Amino acid sequence: MLFLDESGFYLLPSVTRTYAPVGETPILHPTLSHDHLSVIGAVGLHEKLYFQVYEAAISSAEVIRFLGHLRRFIPGKLLIVWDGAPIHRSKAIRQFLSDGAAEWIHLERFPGYAPEVDPEEGIWRHLKRVEMRNLCCRDLQETRREFRAACQRLRQKPHIIRSCLYHSGLV
Repeated sequence: MLFLDESGFYLLPSVTRTYAPVGETPILHPTLSHDHLSVIGAVGLHEKLYFQVYEAAISSAEVIRFLGHLRRFIPGKLLIVWDGAPIHRSKAIRQFLSDGAAEWIHLERFPGYAPEVDPEEGIWRHLKRVEMRNLCCRDLQETRREFRAACQRLRQKPHIIRSCLYHSGLV
């Protein structure tokens, strides 16, 4: 079973409190831009993380590409649980399933607006508020590098991934 979701990572930093030497207030100089990376990710009950990063908004085509990516890494039938986003309910997704994907994938939706039961939301929150907090990137390439580094750090902390799964109440 995998929980799948999308998120955006902006050049504008997620600013939180931090420590600094007395009298030396830390100052961030962010690039004032709404440029962002669009990320699609999944977390499995086996505590593994999967991501793909795009510099444009994610459409049904990218979702289908990501589902194919998951199939290459995870043998057998897949159960995907995701939200009711329009790109998940699109004609392209229905066509993808009718073209044969329904033999190896089963898609289920979370109820209504229920981010608290989606473990992937906890993963996004941890990446943004802990791994990438107070981070000022100059451009999307640096943001991509920092995102990948943050994902690598998170993969080394299975207890965090486990806590996101347990916090959802679905495990």
